[in-house]
Amino acid sequence: MAYESCFPSRLKAARKKKAISQTELGRRIGLDSQSASARMNNYEKGRHQPDFNMAKNIAEQLDVPVAYLYCECDEMAELILAFYKLASEQRKRILLEVLELQVL
Repeated sequence: MAYESCFPSRLKAARKKKAISQTELGRRIGLDSQSASARMNNYEKGRHQPDFNMAKNIAEQLDVPVAYLYCECDEMAELILAFYKLASEQRKRILLEVLELQVL
C-alpha cells in the first residue's frame, strides 16, 4: 500500500468499524458541525492530510494507535492494532519474546 493511500483507507476502515459517521467523527475532534463531514471526507479521499496532532486526535476517537493510520504495510498495521489492544503486562511479555527472536 503506497504511503499516500494508507492514511485515507485506514481512517475510513477504522471509522466504519467504530460505526460513526464522518460528521460525528469530525464533531468529536472539534470541527465545526457544518464543515465536519466535508473535512473528514477530504481526509478519507486523500485530498488533504491532517497534521500529526489532528491525526492523533482522530486516532484517539477511533480507539486506534496513530501509527496504525500511517503504517504502509498491512501486516504491520494489523500487528500494531493487535498489540495496542493488549494489556500492559501482555505487551511487555510479547516485546521480550520478539526481542529474543531477534537474537536467535
